[in-house]
Amino acid sequence: MLLASLGSSSDLFSHLWQTVLPDYIANTLILGVLVVLLSLVFGALSATFVVHTNVLGKKYLRWLLLLPLAMPAYLVAYLYTDIFDYAGPIQRALRAWFGWQSPSDYWFFDIRTLPGAAIVISLVLFPYVYMLTRTAFEQQDQNLLRAGRLLGLSAKQSFFNVALPLARPAIAVSASLVLMETLADFATVNYFAVNTLTTAIYDTWLGYGDLAAANALASILMLMILFVVVAEQRARAGQGHQSNRPNQYIEVIKLSFAQQILVSGFCWLLVFAGFVIPFVLLILMAVENSNMTQFMALLTPSLNSIEVSFYAASIATGLALLFGLYRRLSADKWRILPLNLAGFGYAVPGTVLAMVLLSTFGPLDGYINDIANYFELSSPGLVLSGTIFAVVFAFVVRFAAIANGTIASGIEQIPRSVDFAPASLGAGLGKMLRKIHMPILRPSIWVAWLLVFIESMKELPAVLLLRPFNFETLSIQIYQLISDEILEQGALGAILIVLLGLVPIIWLNRSKELT
Repeated sequence: MLLASLGSSSDLFSHLWQTVLPDYIANTLILGVLVVLLSLVFGALSATFVVHTNVLGKKYLRWLLLLPLAMPAYLVAYLYTDIFDYAGPIQRALRAWFGWQSPSDYWFFDIRTLPGAAIVISLVLFPYVYMLTRTAFEQQDQNLLRAGRLLGLSAKQSFFNVALPLARPAIAVSASLVLMETLADFATVNYFAVNTLTTAIYDTWLGYGDLAAANALASILMLMILFVVVAEQRARAGQGHQSNRPNQYIEVIKLSFAQQILVSGFCWLLVFAGFVIPFVLLILMAVENSNMTQFMALLTPSLNSIEVSFYAASIATGLALLFGLYRRLSADKWRILPLNLAGFGYAVPGTVLAMVLLSTFGPLDGYINDIANYFELSSPGLVLSGTIFAVVFAFVVRFAAIANGTIASGIEQIPRSVDFAPASLGAGLGKMLRKIHMPILRPSIWVAWLLVFIESMKELPAVLLLRPFNFETLSIQIYQLISDEILEQGALGAILIVLLGLVPIIWLNRSKELT
């Protein structure tokens, strides 16, 4: 991609650079900064309240704040636009109450703007910050905070001077995840007509048919993401990490009743705004508009989504298990390399990944057909770029890091003595893996498979560009209905995506409660 962009002499790219490209880059940067700031405010504050205060309902808020992860951002964008737009119920009610006749009579927040897109995306992505920050707080050695108390610090001072600095690595990781997801977003910004680099890549490639200019734009986006990754790594360098012996008892900051009401209201507002309200609206749409014809129309895309997501989850989980066990059991000094390399794809936006794969698989298909013709065999056609192989390949590359992290975390929980004990009893490597490691890793394998499956079900840009002819997935059909302003016809499919997204959240919460 980089070589193609450097070697191109596209007039379109020069024209874009002189006209709109600086605005696209500025919009991308501003959107990323706004989403990260809002996600840090929402996620870090809610994690602090749930772990370090006596907030009302903390037992329920602890897992309810994860629910927005199951909601695709483009769904929330459409639903909130339907509510807050000029023709929506809120503005209609205001005009009826106050007698306003036109937009010039009053001011109302326009959600279909860059700040509106930032708010919508942050409502969906803040659980990344909340989850990692909450886990960091809960895994801290509370003896360090008690030592601060013995030195004269109050509970609040211990939090700000001890707990929060120890959580900075987790907060930095979560912020980088949020920023990468924001830079990769296509559907939300495209629906809100906010021009960013992802929409520019899509329009340049498919609208103008200029692959060289699209490569140049994609290279700029990838350089931004590389900067994010490097900056995050440098920010965490030399900072302290969590203790290996966390104390489960956490001394909380006592809030007054009024403060508890205020803090609890903030947390519940995030739950309702990020999940409950959109989900209820989807249910109302489904009840009012769905019928058997719409259900049958969603059946084939749903089966297609399940098929490609099943393949991707199985392959990604299998590779993660292979690489994780290789790193654990091998004596090779390069044993960590496969696991690290396999996780790079998560930083690549789906639009860029699709473009690169088509640019790679297209020539490979040509070589395969030339070889078949040389040996007088029937041409296989576009076996790589024209089938679901490209979609599954993109999913595996994009989400391998999720499976890698889950499996690696599970392997690290196995004591080292377990690796040597079977050998002392005469058991071989295969029997040890089959009888000991695999049963212990079964929960981690299941969670990894689920996470990749759900992310593949929700992925839109990659499958939108790589799908074969006459092959639609659930995410594509829902996005097309959103673009046509008729999501009501696909409400059942949207509910299915959200319900599937809830499965790993409920599973992870249940596993945490049992430990």
